[in-house]
Amino acid sequence: MSETGAVGETFGPVQTDTGSADPFGTADLRAAVLAAWRDSPTRLREDTATEADLVRAGYRDRLLTELAQNAADAAVKAGVPGRITVACAGRTLSVANTGAPLDTAGVHALTALRASGKSESAGETGRFGVGFTAVLTVSDELEFRSTTGSLRFSRELTREALRASGVAVPADGTAPPPPALRLAWPVAAAPADGADSEIVLTLRAGIDPAALLESMRAEAVDLLLELPALREIRIGDEVVRAEIRDAPFAGVRELRISGSDTEQVWWEFRTARARWLLPVRDGVPVPAAPDVLRAPTRSDEELSLPTILIADIPMQPDRRRVLPGNHPAELAAGYTDFARALPSRFRLVLVPTPGFARSETDGLLREAILRELRTGAWLPVVAAPTDAGPDESPREGDADDRMAIPVRASVFPDLTSELAALLGGVLDPLVIPELSGARYAEALAALEVHRLGPARLAELSAGLERPPVWWFALYSALEPFVTDPLTVEELGALAVPLADGRSVTGPRTVVLDDELTALPAAVPVHWARLVHPEAAHPLLARLGARRARIADLLSDPALHAELTEHPDDPATIEAVLRLAAAADPAELPDWLGLLELTDSSGGVRPADELLLPDAPLIELLVPDSPFGVVAREVVADYGADALRAIGVGWDFGVVAEVDPTGPDHHLDDEETWWSGLAEDPAELVAVRDLDLVDDAAWPEALWRLLTTERTRPLLGDPDGYTAWWLRHYARIDGIALGGYRHPADAEFTGLLPELPITGLSPADLDALRGCLAATETMDHDLVETLLTALADSAKTPAPEVVALVHARLGAAVPRLELGTLDPPGRVRALSGAVIDAADALVLDRPWFGLAVPADRLVVADPATAADLALLLDLPLVSEQVDAEVVGRGHETDWAREPLGVVLRRLFDLPPQHGRLILHDELRVRLTGAVTRTVTVPWWQDGAVTHVRRPGRPD
Repeated sequence: MSETGAVGETFGPVQTDTGSADPFGTADLRAAVLAAWRDSPTRLREDTATEADLVRAGYRDRLLTELAQNAADAAVKAGVPGRITVACAGRTLSVANTGAPLDTAGVHALTALRASGKSESAGETGRFGVGFTAVLTVSDELEFRSTTGSLRFSRELTREALRASGVAVPADGTAPPPPALRLAWPVAAAPADGADSEIVLTLRAGIDPAALLESMRAEAVDLLLELPALREIRIGDEVVRAEIRDAPFAGVRELRISGSDTEQVWWEFRTARARWLLPVRDGVPVPAAPDVLRAPTRSDEELSLPTILIADIPMQPDRRRVLPGNHPAELAAGYTDFARALPSRFRLVLVPTPGFARSETDGLLREAILRELRTGAWLPVVAAPTDAGPDESPREGDADDRMAIPVRASVFPDLTSELAALLGGVLDPLVIPELSGARYAEALAALEVHRLGPARLAELSAGLERPPVWWFALYSALEPFVTDPLTVEELGALAVPLADGRSVTGPRTVVLDDELTALPAAVPVHWARLVHPEAAHPLLARLGARRARIADLLSDPALHAELTEHPDDPATIEAVLRLAAAADPAELPDWLGLLELTDSSGGVRPADELLLPDAPLIELLVPDSPFGVVAREVVADYGADALRAIGVGWDFGVVAEVDPTGPDHHLDDEETWWSGLAEDPAELVAVRDLDLVDDAAWPEALWRLLTTERTRPLLGDPDGYTAWWLRHYARIDGIALGGYRHPADAEFTGLLPELPITGLSPADLDALRGCLAATETMDHDLVETLLTALADSAKTPAPEVVALVHARLGAAVPRLELGTLDPPGRVRALSGAVIDAADALVLDRPWFGLAVPADRLVVADPATAADLALLLDLPLVSEQVDAEVVGRGHETDWAREPLGVVLRRLFDLPPQHGRLILHDELRVRLTGAVTRTVTVPWWQDGAVTHVRRPGRPD
């Protein structure tokens, strides 16, 4: 059989001429191989088994991949863009490419089965010859057509050549077929137009051409990705093209692969031994899906890296696994440079996230990449006010893009740009806001970036020296993070600047005063932890700061203690007076008067012992008043209002205290007033220094008290200290104020005079009522005044007034200490006459008033007659006078006697159970202190009532 045999029908006649028809000397190559097989049957079996193994396992699914590698190598060698065209006509598959044509070394490699004709120094990636075995996965009859010569490989021709050479070939089908690629025959066919080389394959029975083309289409994008020398792959009518150009940032190139209806983009970065490709979607890089190691084409080493890795690493002959003894971890060298080359906001995409390794190689690479990333300076951090340190490096051309070593950096989760601007020099290096969100938490954790929470931030804030406005900005930036009680607790140690220049730890220990923001300048309140006005932020209140007004600050017990120990401290004086100028004086404590100020003589005195230079009170005081006058310079510095607010006198000063515990307010005779109270007062509000008013000035002083809003109400409180003191000690025309009566009080008419101050309105007199005589204030002094008035014959009170006053005196006896009162020598009788006490009798039984002369009787309420007698040291009339009814009369009872019924109705008497005796003439005989017999209309003798009948009608 000729060399062409049956296959000539497919590929045409075989040219066996030497010379130009066999430019690669294939006849000699065939002869050498056949001789070797003939001389060593073992060699034939080895070649047969090796080729069969490569076809069944190593290259079972790598047809286009291996041919594409050869095409890429040819393009590199020729220095032209590589293009592949795949076509299928019937059962003939053609794969054509551009690039360097076939040469003698290539032919030797193709037929040697174990050797390669490619040079690594030329940038070629495959192992030409071994990989070409992939064609046998679909065909046993093929041609390699090239512009420099073409070859045919045929399993059938090889079998015939073996027979012709006398090499026994088993024909029973028990042995594998002979190798198809060890023997090559020259052919005259040329490659397709526009191609430098073409592989033409006759598809083996059982191979589906459509499915084969579809699988090649699926590989096209990967091949253009893996083999940068290729620019285009055309499969049938579909074309996939690759375009590579510089990315907008240095060191990175953009690879764009487009097909009929799709386009995919990658950012490519090259290191000494690897190409790293990062997928890009809509201009944003995204982690690559799980992939395999590509060396340069796909292997079976599964990877879980965020980028596609195309590496220069020795592989096993089948190109599926890394050759043992190699170190995949070395491929990670330079990976940090890729991260550094990307824009800051995209860099964390390159970090392998936690997960299980998909292969041993994957595990080694992941560890190496993380080690590389953790220890290189590439992580974008917030710009700091200081120069970059040894752990950071500025990016060339971008002074604000600082990069730090991840293991030495910190991240504040969900960092905002506002907070970042403040923390740049505090938490340094600090990951930029764009990379601080929750989506990057896993990547940062993998890099071992230190995670900072609010608690750590609060801890680091201690000791920071920043202006108050910086702190206010910090609190504003932190406020969005405070969303739950845990964060509030974590920020419990946050530093807070105070108004006095100090800085303290913990918002719970400070005081906020919103009113201070209205002051023209900050006030250093050193006795309280007062937040500086420029740092006062609502967040501090949420974190536990106590809100206080200016009045609260000036009422702070700590200030009271400070004034007690250091009343002349200049800082305290400055702070108190600056605050007092903006406070409501009515809300301030009186102990602010402890503050010592300079007086007009150059000395210092407590504020409550000083008066303002033009104070009207100066004219009302006694000449030897202990008050001084505050220096005019102090008034000029702080203003009269501030000085008055802390107790410097203008009008009368007022002492105020809630829940006072005793008479310890330095008020004149306060102990006496306190001892007369039924119970401790809930609040003490009293005018002070009343004892320093000159007696001649009391009319004017009362005017001042009446016209001052704070003191006017105190004059009407009869139980309060102010009214009590004025009743007893304030004198007008030598009479204590309590010796005057209100014009509307008729009970004292004729006994006590009205207040001799002209111009007082009824409202003013009502306001003074608590300072004047009143039945409600019947104390020792008023009793003594009334007894004196009653004994004054120049006064002419009406009998009714006398009786009412005696009744009030008797009712007051239980509250008086009688040992302090001298019984009067003269008393006022019912008749209005003033009589000697020795002649007076106190009427304790009203019916004796019908028989005893009125100029002997002192009349009071029968219920209090005994007390009045004790007060006046007088006997009771019932004890000094005996009475006897003269005559028997008519005995009856109240129920049966019409007159009894009328009398009960007339005088509104309760039911009477004693006897009723009627007399036509009722006469009573008196003996004892009074001796006489008189006719009376009514008499009471124990339970017996005697009544004179009304006159009979004529």
